[in-house]
Amino acid sequence: MNRSLRKVVMASLIGTTIEWYDFFLYGTAAALVFNRQFFPNAEPLTGAMLAFSTYALGFLARPLGGLVFGHYGDRIGRKKLLMFSLVLMGVATVLIGCLPTYHQVGILAPTLLIVLRLLQGFAVGGEWGGAVLIVAEHADAARRGFWSSWPQAGVGLGNLLAAGVLALMAALQSEDDFLAWGWRIPFLLSAVLIAIGWWVRMSIEESPVFAELQREAKTQPAPALEAMRKRPAALAIGAGLRLGENISYYIITAFSITYVTQVVGLSRQTALNALLIGSAAHFLCIPVFGALSDRIGRRWVYAAGALGTGIWAFPFFNLLDSATTSAVIVAIVVGLLLHGAMYGPQAAFLSEMFPTRMRYSGVSLAYQLTSIVAGSLAPIIAIALLQSTGSAFAVAVYVACAAAVTFAAALIARETRGKPFAEIDGLVRIQNTRTGGR
Repeated sequence: MNRSLRKVVMASLIGTTIEWYDFFLYGTAAALVFNRQFFPNAEPLTGAMLAFSTYALGFLARPLGGLVFGHYGDRIGRKKLLMFSLVLMGVATVLIGCLPTYHQVGILAPTLLIVLRLLQGFAVGGEWGGAVLIVAEHADAARRGFWSSWPQAGVGLGNLLAAGVLALMAALQSEDDFLAWGWRIPFLLSAVLIAIGWWVRMSIEESPVFAELQREAKTQPAPALEAMRKRPAALAIGAGLRLGENISYYIITAFSITYVTQVVGLSRQTALNALLIGSAAHFLCIPVFGALSDRIGRRWVYAAGALGTGIWAFPFFNLLDSATTSAVIVAIVVGLLLHGAMYGPQAAFLSEMFPTRMRYSGVSLAYQLTSIVAGSLAPIIAIALLQSTGSAFAVAVYVACAAAVTFAAALIARETRGKPFAEIDGLVRIQNTRTGGR
């Protein structure tokens, strides 16, 4: 069992890292490249807003991906859907690296960029739920927070890889070469990474609790509808848990690059290096917070992260405004460490809110629907606030308000650490019996 679990954890970590490398690569490129190559006629901040608008479209497609992948993942299995999402993401990312620019084909360039970004969003919308569930459903209840945090750590590792590859390309090339063709290499590299991910994921087994559900012929014809009808409170709390976490993450990892390079006036290399160090710290801290949630509870770890994030939003921008490399690194590292306190327990926390027969659909809906109003709009809203007020203080207030919602959701949520999935499924069956299946 331990050998099988470690194999599943490694496969999920590698696959999730690759998928989020692809997804985050777009966000970093939107801050540094796409505003110039696909929207060259706009002034700098407006061009950045247009680039982030195409970036946001990936988030709009994520709930649809979550619905489709969640539906089939709850009917035919987690593993098959994970394989498909990996390939779809890889194809979309490689094609972005092949796109002509606005100067070459005009309006067709941003149009194709939008289509491929939608495909990326659709793919990653199905990836997250399957990746965390196949680990959570293999793991023992006592250490579920720790084991299921590893696919979460793949998000930080994917961002680390994306920022690292772009930082390397920027360091080795002049700005003209980087903008002309160097930015394409990290996107084309995805083809190699996807092949590795496919090979690793082929070797894992289906989730044991889902396999048992299939044997007992208890899969549901419409699991997403059942989740919305029977677990609305879990969906609402899950959305609340996601709001501050998602907004803060994209302010720290996407908007801050634009802010540091175009407002503060530091180099893109400084911004990428700070993000690189922050992502490394983020990757390392996520399993720590996942393990901590197994010991003291999901709610308290999550609430502490939300509270810290809301407070840190104000010194975060003060440090960026100081225009020193060390201050920028401290701002991003501390911000991502506080985010990790929310993201580490998140996979176990959300998965424990839904029974097996609707779990893929439930966690995907709670996770992905929130991204429309949270992560997708966060850089756009931040730029709009910056343009209208001339100060980042309004952006800090925006992050703090979102973090307050997440703090409240964590306190409202029921503690679920240590509960076996059989008990969670059994409680639902008992409740259905008592209410006549309503």
